[in-house]
Amino acid sequence: MTRAVSESVVVPTGEGPLPSRDACRAALLPLVRAVCRTGAVTLSSGQVSDFYVDGKQITLAPDGAFWFAAWIFQTVAPRGVVAIGGPSIGADPIAGAVALLSHQAGRSLRGFMVRPAAKEYGMQHRIEGPLRAGDRVAVVEDVVTSGKSLLRAIDAVEEAGAQVAVALALVDRQEGGAQALQVAGYQFEAVLTRADLTADR
Repeated sequence: MTRAVSESVVVPTGEGPLPSRDACRAALLPLVRAVCRTGAVTLSSGQVSDFYVDGKQITLAPDGAFWFAAWIFQTVAPRGVVAIGGPSIGADPIAGAVALLSHQAGRSLRGFMVRPAAKEYGMQHRIEGPLRAGDRVAVVEDVVTSGKSLLRAIDAVEEAGAQVAVALALVDRQEGGAQALQVAGYQFEAVLTRADLTADR
């Protein structure tokens, strides 16, 4: 079965193969465009930008979560990844969606989240979830600007003994993040870029 989400895109339901990366990107483009804003805005990094993407409107929506999780699953499948996570709170719904979808697809990927700092109570963990030393992982974020939050999460993951295979994002704002990750020696892919979202506008 399928259900329509636009004139040209349908979401598979029930059992069956996952959609391709291209199909996921085509489905996500209009959804993400709908949550883009222009005008001066201060980002979490402290930078001021004239372009804002409310990524959590996508990663916490049923259709957006499905399409992004499917794109991630298809992206990491050839890389031997066994777990996915990233900086809390941006990566939290993404990791959960991928973990669920991967189990349904018959190739379970574990999820984890990286706190800004270790808790001062309980087990005092900085990384929550079943991340294990030796794991090959993908680190993910909804929107990448400078890349600093991803790099901090990568540092924590590597300190825990895991190996980062790739860094992923829903949107690359094209403000230096991709280059910072690549200079640091990490592969980086985003579903969409600012150029994609502002083309023909």
